[in-house]
Amino acid sequence: MPYHRYRPAHERVTVPVGHDRAWPSRRISHAPLWVPVDLRDGNQALAEPMEPDRKRRMFALLTAMGFKEIEVGYPSSSRLDFDFVRHLGETGAVPDDVTVVVFTPARPELIDETFASIEGLPRAVVHLYTPTAPTWRDVVLGHDRRELRTLIMDAAERIARLAGDRDVRFQFSPESFNLTEPDYALEICNDLTALWDASPDRPVTHNLPATVEVATPNVYADQIEYMHRHLDRRDAVILSVHPHNDRGTGVACAELALLAGAQRVEGCLFGNGERTGNVDLVTLALNLHTQGVDPMLDLSDIDEVRRVVEHCNRLPVPERHPYAGDLVHTAFSGTHQDAIGKGLAHHAKRAAELGVPPEQAPWDVPYLPIDPGDLGRDYQAVIRVNSQSGKGGIAYLLRTRYGLELPRRLQIDFSSVVQRATDGSGEEITAEQLWELFHATYLAPGETSALAEWSTAETAPGTHVFTGMLRSGLRLYGTGNGPLSALTAALAADGIDVDILHYAEHALDPGRGSRAIAYVEARVGGVTSWGAAQDTSVLTASVHAVLAAVNRVIERAAV
Repeated sequence: MPYHRYRPAHERVTVPVGHDRAWPSRRISHAPLWVPVDLRDGNQALAEPMEPDRKRRMFALLTAMGFKEIEVGYPSSSRLDFDFVRHLGETGAVPDDVTVVVFTPARPELIDETFASIEGLPRAVVHLYTPTAPTWRDVVLGHDRRELRTLIMDAAERIARLAGDRDVRFQFSPESFNLTEPDYALEICNDLTALWDASPDRPVTHNLPATVEVATPNVYADQIEYMHRHLDRRDAVILSVHPHNDRGTGVACAELALLAGAQRVEGCLFGNGERTGNVDLVTLALNLHTQGVDPMLDLSDIDEVRRVVEHCNRLPVPERHPYAGDLVHTAFSGTHQDAIGKGLAHHAKRAAELGVPPEQAPWDVPYLPIDPGDLGRDYQAVIRVNSQSGKGGIAYLLRTRYGLELPRRLQIDFSSVVQRATDGSGEEITAEQLWELFHATYLAPGETSALAEWSTAETAPGTHVFTGMLRSGLRLYGTGNGPLSALTAALAADGIDVDILHYAEHALDPGRGSRAIAYVEARVGGVTSWGAAQDTSVLTASVHAVLAAVNRVIERAAV
C-alpha cells in the first residue's frame, strides 16, 4: 500500500507542549456539559434527514434524558431546519432549564437568517463556525491568515450587534482546529473573547473540533491543554470539544480532552455523524457511570433510547455497540457464562449479607463492567439464550432447520420460554421440539383469531382503512398511515390499546413453499408481547402476527 503518500500528524501541525503536561495524571471526577448535536450535525449526516415529526421526537428524547444545552439546527441551511427552530420558539416547547444552540457560518445573510429563526426563544446560543486549518484556508476558502481573521471578526461583530441585550450567548468553532496552527487558533479565540466581552456570568464557548481525526488521542489532549492554559479570561470561557471518529478513537479523544481542561462535549447519541461519526455520548456517559461518577443523564431504559434514535435516524445501532447493543451482555463462550453465573450468584449473596437489594449492592461481576439492570435490562434473560442453545444455539437451529430469522429481542423472549419448558429435565431439546414450542407460543394464538373476516385498503395516499368482523358479529373499523396502524386503531376503538414496538418479516426458505413469516413485538394494554404468523401473503401474515401478540396477552390475563 502507498503509505509514503501520507504525512504523519506531527509534520502537519506543531503542538507547543513543554515537559509539564498535567492531563496524564488527572482523573475525571464529574460530568461535563453534554451537548447533543443529533438534530444538526447528526441530521446532516443522514441519507434521509429527519422530517418535523422525527425532529420533535428526538428533541423530546433529549430533554427527557436531561440534556441542558441542545444544538437544534442549522437554520440557514434549509427551510426544514429554519421552521423547526421557529416551531420551538412559537410553541414554547423548550423547557425552562434548557438552552438551544443554532449553527451558522460566517456569512452576513446567513447570520441574519439565523437570528430570524430564534425570535421568540427565551434564550439561545449562536454558534459561529469557520474552518481555520491551512488546507481549508488554501483549498476551500482562498484566504490567508489575516484575511480569514478579518472575515471571522466581521461576522462576530454582526452577531453581537444583532443579539443586542437579548439572552443570547456566543460560541465559536475553528473547524479543523486539530490541524490549525496553535498560535493562530489561540489568537482568534482570544480576539473573540474580547470582542464578545466574555464574563463569568455571560461566558463565551470556544469549541475546538477534531473535525478529521489525524493523530493519536494524546496529541489532541496536548492541543486542548495548550488552549486551556493560554486562553484569556479563562473563568469566562467554556472550553468545548467536538471529536469525530475517523481513526476510531473519538471516545478516547473526548476523555483525554476532559483531563486536559475541556468542560463541554458535543456529540451524538450512539455516535451518528459524517463519515465515521461524531463522538458517542452514550458511551462517554456510561463510561463515567462505571467509574462511580454521576453522568447527569438518564440512561435507565437504554432500549427505549435506542428505539427512538433508530426510528429518528433510520439507522441501526450495532449489536456490539458498548452498553446498548443487543449482544453486548451476551456471552457465547461457556467459560464466560460460567464465570458470569458465579459472579451473579456471589453478587446476590453479598447483597443479602449487606441487607440491601441487589440493585443497590456494589457491582463486581466478571466480564460485566456495568449491571444490565442499571440500563433497564435483565441479564438472566440474555444469558439464557446461550446457556440453553447447546452447540448450535436456539436461533441457529430454527434458522437452519426452519428458515426462521428471529429478531434479537424475540430470541431473548423465546429463550425464557425454552428455559421454562426444559427446567427440571436437564435433557437436550431438539430442533423439532423447538419448532413445536415456537409454534404453540407465537403462531397458534393468531391462528385462532376472533376475526371472521377482514380487509384493508388505501383510500388516499398515506391513508389506510382496516375493516373487520368479529365472530361475535361486532364490526371493527380504523384508519392509519399503514395497514397495521389502521388495525391498531380498529383494536383501540374496541377497547384494546396496542402499540407496535418492532416489526420484521422475511420469506421462508424455498423448501417450505412460497410463504412469508412476520414477527411483531407489541405493547398491549401496557404488557409487552411477541406474536408471529406465516402466510403466502405478507400482509396477512403481518395482521395475524399482531393478533397473535394481542391474543397472548388476553389469554394470559384470563388465566
